[in-house]
Amino acid sequence: MRIDIDGFKEVNDVYGPGVADSLLGKAAKRLAEAADKHFLARTGGGGFTIIVSEGPHPATAVELADRLLATIADAFDVEGRALRVGLSIGITFFPDDATDVAALLSNARAALDRARADGRGVFRMFEANMDRKLRERRALEQDLRSALASGELRLHYQPQVNVSGEIVGFEALIRWCHKERGTIPPAEFIPVAEESGLIVSLGEWVLRQACREAASWAKSVQIGVNLSPVQFRQGDLPSLVHQILLETGLNPNRLELEITESVLFDDLSRASSILRRLKSLGVKIALDDFGTGYSSLSYLQSFPFDKIKIDKSFVGMIQKNPQTVAIIRAIVGLGRGLSMDIIAEGVETLEQLTFLSEEGCHALQGYLIGRPHPIEAYADEVGRPAAMAGIAARRRTR
Repeated sequence: MRIDIDGFKEVNDVYGPGVADSLLGKAAKRLAEAADKHFLARTGGGGFTIIVSEGPHPATAVELADRLLATIADAFDVEGRALRVGLSIGITFFPDDATDVAALLSNARAALDRARADGRGVFRMFEANMDRKLRERRALEQDLRSALASGELRLHYQPQVNVSGEIVGFEALIRWCHKERGTIPPAEFIPVAEESGLIVSLGEWVLRQACREAASWAKSVQIGVNLSPVQFRQGDLPSLVHQILLETGLNPNRLELEITESVLFDDLSRASSILRRLKSLGVKIALDDFGTGYSSLSYLQSFPFDKIKIDKSFVGMIQKNPQTVAIIRAIVGLGRGLSMDIIAEGVETLEQLTFLSEEGCHALQGYLIGRPHPIEAYADEVGRPAAMAGIAARRRTR
């Protein structure tokens, strides 16, 4: 069994190596107690390996994995701080999965990578196709690094309109046209970027490109940029945003940074501090995918968001589910009471548009409004010379 302590690196980054080492010692003690007679060794960083040589398998290994996950779940008291971490576990069996040490360790690592990719806090057993998928994932990571360096990545822009149909902003969305594989969906490469830490460089590139582009527009519409939870955990995000605003000359009140509830769930106190520093720069903060995550109303109380974005999964159910209609009405009323703007994503039908407009939703976004395109397709809307006028013409005929 190969084990990683989830969140160990983040503790080290935030609180320093002294606190991280103390946490590691306490976690190792719990793991040793849970492992009991089975061999346990730390193999580097927050990683451990266990050899389970006794008992019927897979039952013994599964029972131990459950015990390990349970024993690490409670918070650790480290220098007066209540710190929480988790475990990801990969399991492989001799001789079914491999007959030599190197292959066993490699296969256990592949199972561990699958556990981490599946959301962490779980265990996974090795399967024959994991090794192939692991190689593909690592190859995709290398290609993504090359794409970032060589300029294969592009930004597309999706318009946002108010209820009268006037474009009030755009959301910047990253696109990757692989030189061999063609278009790779963000849902495929963004998780790889987040797991590898590449999302920090990728996010900086998106932010800089979007701000530079928006600063060139004659019309002062807003530009929205998504932030990953990883960007909150690594580096000094407010300083980076400040630097990019100075570099590009973009008016801060035209930049809208979109975050999900998971940012707040990870560390509410630290995230709120970062968000307040960002707000002090003059930028706007939007809570994205509202209602699909942890949905604690205390988040809205603890931080004054400028905007709440209703997730497209709710909008898509407007005509199918009365409960969804009630939820949307509640979110719109919540925004009205808290003086926060409301924007609905995923608007694809006239019926959805009509309902949202009648309910008092401030802005709309979706394929009915406009699809994501290179900014040349929206040259007129932003007051930009249309270097590719044909794209804009084609868009209007769709």
